[in-house]
Amino acid sequence: MNDASIRILADSTIAPVLRHQLTRRGFIGTIAAVGAAGILTACSPGGQGLGQPAPGATGGTVEDSLSIYSWGEYDAPEVIEAFTSDSGAKVVMDTFSSNEEMIAKLVAAKGTSGFDLVVPTGVFIPQMIENGLLAKLNLDLIPNIEYMDPAFLGRAWDPKNEYSICKAWGTTGFVYDKTVITRELKTWADFIDAAQNEASGKTSVLDDPAPLGGIYYWANGIDWNTTDPADLDACEKFLVEELAPHISAFDSYPGGAAIPQASHVLMQSWNGDARIGILESPDPDRWQWVLGAPDTELWMDNWALAVGAPHPEAAHAFLNFILTPENQLAQVDYIGYDTGAAGIREAAEEAGVEKLDMVFFDEAQVKTMHEGKVTDAQTRVVEIWNKTKAAAGA
Repeated sequence: MNDASIRILADSTIAPVLRHQLTRRGFIGTIAAVGAAGILTACSPGGQGLGQPAPGATGGTVEDSLSIYSWGEYDAPEVIEAFTSDSGAKVVMDTFSSNEEMIAKLVAAKGTSGFDLVVPTGVFIPQMIENGLLAKLNLDLIPNIEYMDPAFLGRAWDPKNEYSICKAWGTTGFVYDKTVITRELKTWADFIDAAQNEASGKTSVLDDPAPLGGIYYWANGIDWNTTDPADLDACEKFLVEELAPHISAFDSYPGGAAIPQASHVLMQSWNGDARIGILESPDPDRWQWVLGAPDTELWMDNWALAVGAPHPEAAHAFLNFILTPENQLAQVDYIGYDTGAAGIREAAEEAGVEKLDMVFFDEAQVKTMHEGKVTDAQTRVVEIWNKTKAAAGA
């Protein structure tokens, strides 16, 4: 892969979303900014790996260190500490703000990144495998995979879980301040109406191209993966001319400050982040979480082993450790997302974990959630995002 291709992965159009504050999301929107799937394919003709794989894990002595490259604030500290105490391996955690940022670093390193485990979102995994960025797991060393719900294994991007295991999944909705917006909001159409009225000038949206456009598409019954030029034009017109004048912030992490500080009254947000914000608010009862309706997004992040991982034994030991029921429960309580473990909802209920309606969703709700896709319209999606931000003065 040449330097020009690497620069494309870090193109200035995605600079605003490459921020440490982002916890989990941004995967669909940021791929739009750079077309990473096509770039990855071009980087490695014939799917040849970019680096030499490290010696595979065999169940031998666990190394004294483990390097994890993940989203920020995405693991319970007590679980990490317990692993170090149990195994002797000190965990070094580095964070990225988008899948593209993570991929760019792995590509540039050519198998020498020093990272053991990485956490890509599912839609990126096939291209990462094809281009030799991920190494196969030794599932014999991860027997605790048996504790996973089969529904979260064997996903389309890795049918045999040879390269990845579900870490967490979530969705998108919004939060509003009931002391300001006194009527009940239920849908994306309600979100739009409130943004243009009671919440005008105090509305934030995710700093992410795809779910920003999703507000328009979901409210109007249009597939958010549309490539129809007419749909894209209509989305741009709405966002730039009708919604942007009322937007005061593009914030992918309102749970970190905006909700606790009540600096906005209407905020598009991912469920786990919204939950954190409400729990940390001095007046949690003033906030109402709403799952986006009639449709919204679904994403899933995954544990994966980087090619060239210097500590493969520690990496496998960690994966086996993190998948135990007690550690999965601690993860759910801390990050506020479903980890895909079997019986995790029941365990969380029994343990008295708070606000589980923002963590787990019933079958009817899940049917309204749709995964994003990498399409030919990605550049256009990013153009709309940029124009919306400019119109809002961001």
